[in-house]
Amino acid sequence: MQIVKLEPSKHVAERWLCWLEDGSCIRVTESEVVSFALYTGMVISDDLYDQLTAAAARSGVRSKALDYISARPMSRKELVDKLTAPRPKGKDGRERPPLATPEQAAEAADWLEDLGYLNDAEYAKTVARHYSAKGYGDRKLKDEFFRRGIPRQYWEAALREAQEPEEGIDAFLQKRFRGQIPDQRELKRASDALARRGYNWSEIREGLNRYGANIEEE
Repeated sequence: MQIVKLEPSKHVAERWLCWLEDGSCIRVTESEVVSFALYTGMVISDDLYDQLTAAAARSGVRSKALDYISARPMSRKELVDKLTAPRPKGKDGRERPPLATPEQAAEAADWLEDLGYLNDAEYAKTVARHYSAKGYGDRKLKDEFFRRGIPRQYWEAALREAQEPEEGIDAFLQKRFRGQIPDQRELKRASDALARRGYNWSEIREGLNRYGANIEEE
């Protein structure tokens, strides 16, 4: 098989189009052009063709993975799931395969971890800081860790990064009651709302007492 034309893509930076004599095109990056020493007129053996297409696929998945984590932080599981998720049908109505196989997605995640761009431990801390600052307690934070596929081994350290529950509870009560002393029904509604936000009863009771509600320990 011979390369009949090798040209840079007009639409995607650092992408090259490798046209073969059978009319097919392999989309490669500059890395493949250099590492395989590609040039117009080069004859590619079947073995080299397999190596080139595998390398091009790996580069494509890596590039997409980098785009995803550049857009927003995510866990390793979120990234792998996104790369391997089913895609909508094309304009022609045909099914489109996922962007990557599980193996390719795992390799791209490994690559990003080696570069330091993907780090579940640090991501867990970011999630904890974000949600605690929005007024959520530990239970809500753990729900988020689970939902995002963050390994449990990072949870404890991440929770230490969260703001103290007193801050979130006091801010919530001040905003809700604006200095007024609520009746029992309003206190119950506030307690339920704080529980939904992930605080435990001990934290809620102490917060209500700081506000002046005088809730006795059960």
